[in-house]
Amino acid sequence: MTRQKVAFYTLGCKLNFSETSTIARNFENEGFDRVDFSDPADIYVINTCSVTDNADKRFKTIVKQAQKVNPKAFVAAVGCYAQLKPQELADVDGVDLVLGATEKFKITDYLNDLSKNDFGEVHSCEIEDADFYVGSYSIGDRTRAFLKVQDGCDYKCTYCTIPLARGISRSDTLQNVLKNAKEISEKNIKEIVLTGVNIGDYGKGEFGNKKHEHTFYELVQGLDTVEGIERLRISSIEPNLLKNETIDFVSKSRTFVPHFHIPLQSGSNTILKLMRRRYMKELYIDRVNKIKTVMPHACIGVDVIVGFPGETDELFLETYHFLTELNISYLHVFTYSERDNTEAVNMEGVVPKNIRSKRSKMLRGLSVKKRRAFYESQLGSSRTVLFEGENKEGYIHGFTENYVKVKAPWNPELVNTLQDINLTKIDEDGLVRFEFVKDSISV
Repeated sequence: MTRQKVAFYTLGCKLNFSETSTIARNFENEGFDRVDFSDPADIYVINTCSVTDNADKRFKTIVKQAQKVNPKAFVAAVGCYAQLKPQELADVDGVDLVLGATEKFKITDYLNDLSKNDFGEVHSCEIEDADFYVGSYSIGDRTRAFLKVQDGCDYKCTYCTIPLARGISRSDTLQNVLKNAKEISEKNIKEIVLTGVNIGDYGKGEFGNKKHEHTFYELVQGLDTVEGIERLRISSIEPNLLKNETIDFVSKSRTFVPHFHIPLQSGSNTILKLMRRRYMKELYIDRVNKIKTVMPHACIGVDVIVGFPGETDELFLETYHFLTELNISYLHVFTYSERDNTEAVNMEGVVPKNIRSKRSKMLRGLSVKKRRAFYESQLGSSRTVLFEGENKEGYIHGFTENYVKVKAPWNPELVNTLQDINLTKIDEDGLVRFEFVKDSISV
């Protein structure tokens, strides 16, 4: 009997990638062969995202892609959008199964019959039932692994649906995180990226109880002792949860790299209050200054939302000037989009979409300048680069520990290796060229 084939498509964040990888391993354990999404498969699983409008729209396109390759394939949707609007996904032509937050890791239990349905079958839960923790990590997709340590969020930001899609904040046990990290290290993966919804809140029990058995700082300390891991990277952490002790530890760590991604969302205290964020911009300045004091070469990335209700031209310019002055390395810019069942939907001062778009372009332009300035500040320094596995138009790319993207002529022997380099110049495409330290061959 031929083994059935399954293919996966992941929308959204690093956390989704780690969960897709875990779901894929469950399929493999059940006797399925994993194939690329562009190949014929018996089942296509789409892991959805709900953070932006764009992710919602892309879902229909991806379903069509799967149907084009195999019109008779069984199509399943899981993830955040599947929890928030299951019926909307089930109504998309070609979708057979929609699983909510508690069901997605049990997907193989729902696959008794893979014949196409006349309509999408929904198995979703009340989000209050999503109170247990399922650990996951991604391997085999990249030269780095995404290790999930936490899920859900207890924050009540007025624009965000993630608590509605993923439930309360809850964490893996420290023992299990270390076990997963050790498993990853044994697969010759050089870098682990810690991921979750709100990882600085790490320590709340598996069922979301409020007692913190371990803190994020203790998690970082524990992971630093795992043998076989060359690099550990903190993906994204709230400024109010990034403590001095963690920053100091990273600055002296064996494995943690000098790269922080810290959501800001707005450089205006007026907007931060409307968003119900848990800090003011003064705390953000303090966090950036602390990092740069102990790690002047550290890379700092920032999330920003433009066009939030009530963001006047003056308040946007306040954010723009705040970011211009701040010693940061790049921006991830999000254009505000209305989400059902959030407080922000009913707020006054709606910003027209054309103005949101204009502000987004301004900040993206600022990000290019910030990244360029950061790269220029690193020229002449010695770094270590981890090379990726893709041949892009005759070049191999990689990232230094402080997230400078470098390029060199394609050499398959460099894939998934760490090399000591000297950064020499910035190429026309904005990436950095270098010399190898050992024999100083210019590339």
